[in-house]
Amino acid sequence: MAQSKKFAPPKWQGPDGKPVSCLEKIKVLDQNLEEIRQLCADAVEDAVLMGCDLEQIRGVLRHLVDSLDQPLVDRTKK
Repeated sequence: MAQSKKFAPPKWQGPDGKPVSCLEKIKVLDQNLEEIRQLCADAVEDAVLMGCDLEQIRGVLRHLVDSLDQPLVDRTKK
């Protein structure tokens, strides 16, 4: 596998802009992000090895994230 760029998780914040202060929540969020990052890296590598365009697969992954529902936000607005 190709060496990837160093990635630092963000400083997590709530909708009000205040930082998330619970260390356990931050740990879960960071772990989730690392798992997603690894899955995306594997998908990109597979796509390139199978002859797909790198920028296309990156665009597809961006679109995938943009298309995700926001179930908790949507549910509270009803």
